[in-house]
Parts: sequence; structure tokens; C-alpha cells
Amino acid sequence: MPQHVNASAPPAPPAPPAPRRTYDARRRRDVAEEARRTVLARARELFLAQGYGPTTIVQIARAAGVSPESVYKKFGGKPGLVRAIQEQSLLGVGGPPAEQRSDLAQLTATDSLALMEQFGRFATEVGPLEAPIVLLIRDAAASGDADMADLLREVDDVRFRRMLRNARQMAARGLLRPGLNAFEAADVMFACTTSELYESLIMKRGWSAEQYGTFIARTLKANLL
Repeated sequence: MPQHVNASAPPAPPAPPAPRRTYDARRRRDVAEEARRTVLARARELFLAQGYGPTTIVQIARAAGVSPESVYKKFGGKPGLVRAIQEQSLLGVGGPPAEQRSDLAQLTATDSLALMEQFGRFATEVGPLEAPIVLLIRDAAASGDADMADLLREVDDVRFRRMLRNARQMAARGLLRPGLNAFEAADVMFACTTSELYESLIMKRGWSAEQYGTFIARTLKANLL
């Protein structure tokens, strides 16, 4: 009698593992940066419309479509938000940051008059972005907010160091008036970039941004060259 043969099919090989889902780190960074920009934009609008004190993180988060916790995690509260908005303002309006373009203009300028006109254009670009925020910081500091008082001192210190750097670069290239030292030149540039000047001429007297930039360029020419 023939031996019985097991005709059952051999077990099927195990299915290959499902491909691992690649982690799109770049996409996540892009989404996070877009959320950051949205929070800063909504915060800027609310701060300038309502003032520093009355504006809350809850209002900002609601306007930006995020949670208050995420705002605190990213910025640490209102002082951190204002600092980030002020720093963002210094970038200018697209392209390389305005400070980088300023440095390049100083390194490549062969005409000191043209350089002063370029400084005036930078003021026209950055002033409308930065001055309202610095004035917000100033007013909050005047009301007794210690964080804003510290931030105002920091903003002024950073701006003066920036102007001193500009003045030293100009002095090294022989672009300053003979007998004018870098600290005196930095003081002139510091005075021409105060938010109070923007407030006086544009916000109070109704000058256009172009008039404002031309005034700064002419003032710098008269006092530095």
C-alpha cells in the first residue's frame, strides 16, 4: 500500500515589512516657521492696536490659530514676543536682511554721497517696521514695565553698537570728514535712527517715507562728510 503524501502547500513566506514612512524634517520646519510668522504678525497687529499691557497671550494665540501654550513655549511670553517682532523688523522687506545689505554697501561704496543716500533708503525701509515697535516698548517701559525697560535699554545699546561699527568701517575707508572720530560719527547716526525722529516727522507731521529718508541722507551728509 503506497505511503500517504502530505499534499498541503508549504507555508507562505512572511510578507515584507511595510516601507517605513520617511520623516519630512524640512516640511516640519517649514510649517513651524510659517506658524511662527503668523504668530508674530498677529501679535504685532494686536500690540499696535491695543497697546502692550492690554494685549494678552490668549488673544494672540486665538488670532493666530494656535494654542497659548505653544506661544509660551516658543517665545516665553509677551516680552519675548516683542523682542522677536523688533528683531524681525530689522530684516527689512524681503531679500537679504537690511543689515547685510548695509554692510555690503559700505564695503563696496566708492562714493560717500551715494552711501549716505543708501543709508537714507535703509531708514525708509526699516523705519516703518521697527519704529512703531520701539515706541511700543518705550511707552510700556514708561508705564513701569520692568521687562520692557530692560528691552528698551538693550535695543538702544545694540543700535549704538551697530552705528559705531558703521562709523568705524567708514573711517577705515576714509569716508568720514577729516577730524571726525568714529564715536562722534556714531552719535550722529544714532540720532538719525531714533524712533522718536520717525515719530516726530512721519507720525506727527505727516511726512512721507521718501521725505523721511531724504532728510536722513541729507543730515548724514551734512554732519559726516
